[in-house]
Amino acid sequence: MPRSRSTSYLRSSGCSVEGVLDLIDGKWKGVILYHLLKGTLRFNEIRRKMPKVTHRMLTHQLRELEADGLIVRTVYAQVPPRVEYSLSARGQSLEPVLMALKHWGDTNLSSFEAKAA
Repeated sequence: MPRSRSTSYLRSSGCSVEGVLDLIDGKWKGVILYHLLKGTLRFNEIRRKMPKVTHRMLTHQLRELEADGLIVRTVYAQVPPRVEYSLSARGQSLEPVLMALKHWGDTNLSSFEAKAA
């Protein structure tokens, strides 16, 4: 498995919060992980849940998450090839973190939007 930028970063980081944020850094990684909490999805299923992400960016984010061991990519040998993505055990262990982020957002984001208006 290729090393991602986050894996090498974690070795030099002295702060675990910094390391975790680097793992899920990126506009789409947290959202991808959140959607995969509900179960295995194919590429286009993920893309439909995230209509603003480009094909290229989604591919890039999925590759980084796979390289970091947070998701598992399974390819089925059939025509056309079928590829599915699911959370690894390590990715599943992020569920409380992702749900806490969702809860905080549900509770607080509207006040930020009101200030911006």
